Amino acid sequence: MKKLFTEIGLFFQRKIRENVRQPVWIMSGLMTPLLYILLFSPLLRNLSHPPLTTAQILNSFVPGILTLLAFSTGMGSGWTIIHELETGVVERMRVTPAYRFSMLAGSVLADIASFLVPAVLVIVIAAFFGFEVHVVGLLILLVMLCLLVAIVSAWSTAIGLIVKQIGSLAAVVTTLQLPLTLLSGILLPISLGPLWLRVVAHIDPLYYTVEASRVLATGKLWATSIGVAWAVIVPLTVIVMAWATRVYRKAVA
Repeated sequence: MKKLFTEIGLFFQRKIRENVRQPVWIMSGLMTPLLYILLFSPLLRNLSHPPLTTAQILNSFVPGILTLLAFSTGMGSGWTIIHELETGVVERMRVTPAYRFSMLAGSVLADIASFLVPAVLVIVIAAFFGFEVHVVGLLILLVMLCLLVAIVSAWSTAIGLIVKQIGSLAAVVTTLQLPLTLLSGILLPISLGPLWLRVVAHIDPLYYTVEASRVLATGKLWATSIGVAWAVIVPLTVIVMAWATRVYRKAVA
C-alpha cells in the first residue's frame, strides 16, 4: 500500500510540473468561466418579472459554471495521453514496475488540483459581484466536482489510449460534450425547458451533479437531489476508474 501511494505521488508531481510549465492552459481554463460570468450572466436578468438581481443570477449561474469548469478540466487528459503516445513517453513506461493504476491516479489527481485552483478563484471573484458564499455547502460541492473531474479525466485518458489519434479523440469528445452539457442545465436550469427536455435530461449523469450543485451552493446540505447525485457519481467514479485502469494496463503492458 505504501508503494502504491508513493507511486501515485510521483506521477502526480510529474503531471503537476508539466502543467506549471504551461501556464497558458491554466489561464485559458480560468478565463472561460469568468467570461461566462461577465458576459453571459447579465443576459439572465430579464428572465423573470421583476428582473432578477445580480446575486440571484450568480447564485444559480455560478454552480453550473463550476460544474462546466470541472467537466472541461478533466476532458483535456485525452489530448495529453495521445501526445505522450506520439512522443514515446508511454512506450518508456512499459518497462517501469509501477502499478498502472498509479499512473492513471497520479494524472487524475493532477487534473483535480488543476480544477481546484481556478474554481476557488471563480468563487472569490463571483463573491465580489454578489455571489452568496456558504462555506460548508461549497466545500461539499467541490468534493463532488472533484469526483466529476476524476470521472471525465479517467474516461478521456482511456479514450485517448484507445483511439490514439487527435482527430478521432476530437470527434468523440465533440459528439458527446455538447449534448451532455446542454442536457445538464449548466447554463440555464433545465426546469425552464419543455417536459420532453426535462425527461431526457435524466439520462445525463452531469444533470444530477448540476442540480445538486445549485442546492449545495445555497447552503442546504440535505436534499433529495444531493442524495441522488452522490448515488450516481460515486459508483460512476469507481466504474470509470476501474475501466480506465484496464485500458491503461493493456496500453502499457
